[in-house]
Amino acid sequence: MEAADLCFPQLLNASCGRPPRPHFETLLIYVLLSCVSLLTVVLNLLVVISISHFRQLQTPTNLLLLSLAVSDFLVGLLMCFQTMLIDGCWYLGDFMCTLYQCLAYVITSASLGTMVVISVDRYVAICCPLQYSSRITQQRVQVCVCLCWICSVLFQCLNLMDSFQQSGRFTSCVGECVFVISQTAALADLVFSFVVPITVILILYLRVFVVAVSQARAMRQQLVPAGPHKSGRATPKKSEMKAARALGTVIVVFLICMCPYYCVSLSGQENALDSSLAAFMVYLFYFNSSLNPIIYAFFYPWFRKSIRLIVTLQILQPDSCDTNML
Repeated sequence: MEAADLCFPQLLNASCGRPPRPHFETLLIYVLLSCVSLLTVVLNLLVVISISHFRQLQTPTNLLLLSLAVSDFLVGLLMCFQTMLIDGCWYLGDFMCTLYQCLAYVITSASLGTMVVISVDRYVAICCPLQYSSRITQQRVQVCVCLCWICSVLFQCLNLMDSFQQSGRFTSCVGECVFVISQTAALADLVFSFVVPITVILILYLRVFVVAVSQARAMRQQLVPAGPHKSGRATPKKSEMKAARALGTVIVVFLICMCPYYCVSLSGQENALDSSLAAFMVYLFYFNSSLNPIIYAFFYPWFRKSIRLIVTLQILQPDSCDTNML
């Protein structure tokens, strides 16, 4: 009976034990997380295929959505590994445990970097509409996206180098996945992967919100188009305002899902958390990646149309990439 509760029954003196949990509860959590993981991968893959295939969708703003969808797709794959820890056992070794955790840090940093660029994109579109086409070009957005990913990889690799070198040092038994980083690395990650990006996002979107409210007030008072000409300011397009609302919703949901984890880190109480609560915060962060495509489907008709074309395999037809999606 004792051997049956071990992660590796053949290693009686070295194997970790499974935490006591009802079999039905473990099975239910496993099925739920597997479904969420599959949903995340499929939905974000649809976003990636849609923007990559249809030329009309390859706008600067949608390229940012493509980068975000790629990171969410990778999160969906990481969730497959997270399901392995439901019964408290890790079967892939110490190095894969460290690699898994480091990939989670890299993807998180890249997602936040993309969110910052999205905020800049919406700020220019709403606050400087006449200069948007000249400032935000497809080439510049591509460079910014590449820089986000490259900087995330370099920063996290340098920040977590000690963890790679000491892989498995803090494991007390075989079958345990423990990832410990130094206080300096944790502080650097907290500042550059949360505090600075969130501050920039909030400042830019606060400005976007103020401009959007002023434009709505001007329209209600029937001062458009006369009002903007009198004040020397241009009015953002309706499509830009709709995109700002959609992307604002994405950012708000993103912050709601990730703030609990980073707020606990900011308070320095992460070691005092119950294991179930800590797991819930991780799952909440991962669940955000499956919500983004749902938000796109709610706000963007082109995404709903592209899903129909993909599911019915119409994208396999010749010249389907030139289909009118807007």
